Amino acid sequence: MEHIRTPKVEQVRLLQRRAGQRKPLLGTLYLSATHTIFVENHPETRRETWVLHSMVSGLERPPGGPTGSQLVLRCKDFRVFHLLFPLERDCVEVHASLTRLSRPESYSELYCLSINPNTNQEEREKSWSLVLPSQDYQRMGLPTTCGSPRQPTMCDSYPAQLFVSRWASPAVLMGSSRFRSRGRFLFSAAVCRCSQPLSGFSGRSEEDEQMVTAVMKANPGSDFIYVVDTRPRLNAMANRAAGKGYESEDHYGNIKLHFSGIDNIHVMRSSQQRILDVGEQRTPSMSDFLLGLENSGWLKHIKAVLDAGVFIAKAIADEGVSVVVHCSDGWDRTAQACSVASVLLEPYYRTMKGLMVLIEKDWVSFGHKFSHRYGHLDGDPREVSPVLDQFLEVLWQLAQQFPCAFQFNERFLLDLRTLAYSCQDGTFLGNSEKERRSLRLQERSFSVWSRLWRDREKYWNPLYRAEQSQTQGLHLYITYRSSCIDLTVVTRASAIHIDPHVLISLGL
Repeated sequence: MEHIRTPKVEQVRLLQRRAGQRKPLLGTLYLSATHTIFVENHPETRRETWVLHSMVSGLERPPGGPTGSQLVLRCKDFRVFHLLFPLERDCVEVHASLTRLSRPESYSELYCLSINPNTNQEEREKSWSLVLPSQDYQRMGLPTTCGSPRQPTMCDSYPAQLFVSRWASPAVLMGSSRFRSRGRFLFSAAVCRCSQPLSGFSGRSEEDEQMVTAVMKANPGSDFIYVVDTRPRLNAMANRAAGKGYESEDHYGNIKLHFSGIDNIHVMRSSQQRILDVGEQRTPSMSDFLLGLENSGWLKHIKAVLDAGVFIAKAIADEGVSVVVHCSDGWDRTAQACSVASVLLEPYYRTMKGLMVLIEKDWVSFGHKFSHRYGHLDGDPREVSPVLDQFLEVLWQLAQQFPCAFQFNERFLLDLRTLAYSCQDGTFLGNSEKERRSLRLQERSFSVWSRLWRDREKYWNPLYRAEQSQTQGLHLYITYRSSCIDLTVVTRASAIHIDPHVLISLGL
């Protein structure tokens, strides 16, 4: 409460245009440590509007007028509230209070860590045990025993345990880690993820080349491996000047390079903002809206993410070839492409529980920078970008084309997105598994998955048919630029056979 200058202001008018509201509501504004609350004065309705401080993305103070001073509150879920204060002093103090409250400087100020719900330890532990990546590895038939501990200096942003090819020795793992940006070496077999190599124009690493060969050898049905660089080719080439870049086919003799052309986080942030700007227009015509949508490039970016996932899925299902996927650091575009491919390949990930497991495994565990990308703390705004938003939109687009293939509905995706921003639970806090362990989140907060699972009845898709979810030979038609994709979706039983892997402990 120390940052709240004025906890209560009466005779405030609230207008929310995007909700179809035409006349402002008169009421009282309250500021608490966690929420901004507006209570309508009307005695019959007394409607309340609650906004978490962590959901505030921006505050503006347009020039005042004869009726009072205005404050515009923009939210991360795209709601926009216009508040009109009778006194400028109240507007100034509320603006100053919300500026500080919406920009926490430490994790302890966030909602899930600043409250102390009256629940016992057993409930908290049960919350975190609902979704575990290790359970998914067991479901896929991978080994459950750990090998020898590895050096903790390999990669801070990877989980403590993961799978690598049994042909990769500790020396190869360490050498490959040193040759990959942020130490994010290749892991897994059928679909492997990592970061860009630190090759520059002429650099190479014998261990990294052996690592790629080990991944290929784990799949006895193929004599080459795809390397999918999710970046535009020109961007990848430009990174060579900084001593990074992409794999040389001269050095990695058993690879085929493929560039997916997904733009970086800065382009995506700008694209989303252009869509919001179109929505801010008072009375846009249909032609204005469509032109703004086209100029934003948003659908082009969504298609690029989907195309990357389709390429990976077809490589595995149709060609039986393993795929190495990376972008620059391996935690944004890589997560998108691998997750889309997983959804296309495995019906389990098209269920509610399966999607929770997939996000926990491919995003949370493998170091997607949730706190940076979704602005949980007061930091560099250039690090904010709608990476998870785009993956969820790809799922929505697929569900529109195949309404019987997904167990969950649109509300599930919307609530999942909101929870990634709101900091109501500990799952999406921090930027890596190591950071979450240091924050002791499992001791101090709840998992977001228990919240969603508790409300699963409202997320159920009545059109879902499990047998149709396993359809093979689906034809996916994407309206943007009339692109027609022949997509094969395979079940676990028809997937390619992968030789056993070794579960290692990185000792992080």
